[in-house]
Amino acid sequence: MREWIRSGSPWVWLNAGAVSVCLVMVLGLLLLIAVRGLGHFWPSNIVQLHHLEEDGSAERLIGEFVDHEKIPREGVAGLSESLPSKAHLIDRYLLKIGNRDLFGRDFRWIVGPSILNSEYPKHLTAVERHEWGNLYGYLIALKERGEVIHSDQPNWDVLQERLARKQGLFKEIRHLEKDVVGAINYRMERLRLKERGLELDGVLDRAAYRNIEVERTDLQGEYDQLTKRLADLYDAIGRDGAVFEIADGREVEIPISKIVRVYQPNRMDPLEKLRFYGVKLWEFVSDEPREANTEGGILPAIFGTALMVMIMSVFVTPFGVVAAVYLREYAKQGPLTRLIRIAVNNLAGVPSVVYGVFGLGFFVYVLGGSIDQLFFREALPGPTFGTPGLMWASLTLAILTVPVVIVATEEGLSRIPRAIREGSLALGATKAETLWRTVLPMTAPAMMTGLILAVARAAGEVAPLMLVGVVKLAPSLAMDGNFPYLHLDRKFMHLGFHIYDVGFQSPNVEAARPLVYATALLLVLLIIVLNLAAIHIRNRLREKYNAAE
Repeated sequence: MREWIRSGSPWVWLNAGAVSVCLVMVLGLLLLIAVRGLGHFWPSNIVQLHHLEEDGSAERLIGEFVDHEKIPREGVAGLSESLPSKAHLIDRYLLKIGNRDLFGRDFRWIVGPSILNSEYPKHLTAVERHEWGNLYGYLIALKERGEVIHSDQPNWDVLQERLARKQGLFKEIRHLEKDVVGAINYRMERLRLKERGLELDGVLDRAAYRNIEVERTDLQGEYDQLTKRLADLYDAIGRDGAVFEIADGREVEIPISKIVRVYQPNRMDPLEKLRFYGVKLWEFVSDEPREANTEGGILPAIFGTALMVMIMSVFVTPFGVVAAVYLREYAKQGPLTRLIRIAVNNLAGVPSVVYGVFGLGFFVYVLGGSIDQLFFREALPGPTFGTPGLMWASLTLAILTVPVVIVATEEGLSRIPRAIREGSLALGATKAETLWRTVLPMTAPAMMTGLILAVARAAGEVAPLMLVGVVKLAPSLAMDGNFPYLHLDRKFMHLGFHIYDVGFQSPNVEAARPLVYATALLLVLLIIVLNLAAIHIRNRLREKYNAAE
């Protein structure tokens, strides 16, 4: 036994066990996040129940069961006498009743003993709307221009046809407003800035102003035509309506233009539910958010996070590598160099919000303000780069993560055998050629390791981004079809901030909670994808140069 302990085998097994436990915990956490987040998109059956209120009357409720818990019976007013004497705990269910615009809330807790009966009628309908969340009820009529539609087809089939027509019109409206009208507004703004630039430069040639006015007139004519076309589309999309009977017996008319989709989950078979689930998942990753970010998708946040990380990588890699090369290859090793290394290591421990304050003060106000004064005078006093945006957020995170790249690159440089340097010099290469053609390629895997660590940290940061460019909802992406195509001055959305906003700033906490899990899972997956891409490049470089880290 003593020999076994002295051999060190127990410590090897102890380390292996600790790593295994940590791995199981991480996988368990990811599984919990996945179940809580991805389960939100499954079309749950809709229940209709009657429950007993405190005054003894029965109330009908319609909705989805979303949660369940046990509570002490003493905490339920008006039900203690009706419970068996041995029942110390009772069931309590969270019911998503929807119809927030009519009932004032989306969710309601119901205790089990108060439920008189429950059933799952096949014709119960869930209406997903652009505003006010879901509505639950029975489809009873369809209207066109305020008149009830009488058709040989069932109302459900007619409703699906009208919804398909609405979706086609809605896509055309979005295309015209976002792409065509957006491009015209962008060109109009460029003309305004060009005219303002001529005034600031003191240009008196009226021909230049006339050319701008002619182009502006043409654009205004295009805009007026598009405005008429949009008015016709909005009139066509607003002609239809659907009437539903809700839980309290009221009949509610909803314009089809405000409906995203309608479905009857109680009639769906497993294959139909699986197909619906796939559609909802795709919508989550490919659509824009709506309803205070608690509905719809998160495509702008995914795009903003990925683009910011890639721009940050472009900035942090050369600066980190150059700093590491200087400290290892050129700087005289002494007290000053050791002090610089200590400072670099300490920078990695500075709270991230401090970097955000620095980025706001230096990049936004000093550097951005100077750029506006030099190159965008015609836009002043409106800021162009003198306001938080994508570029300043990327630079701030580059400064935050550059110590990681410096340390990793220095470690890689220190592991290159001295004989390789001396052999290169002996063959007639200069120090710069040796460094550029021999040492740095062999250090590339270590550089990629530093970049992987930098990407993992930058993708999850939130505090500095709140100061230097991230917003709750970005009206347009930082990349579009307007020159210069990549707009580094624009604000953007970020998955980390989206999680914070939905989880802590949402007016509807219960509705937002599943999206917090789903967005967190997507952020983890995005980081994994970025890291796997960097790891693949690192492995290719390692094989190419046959150098160990």
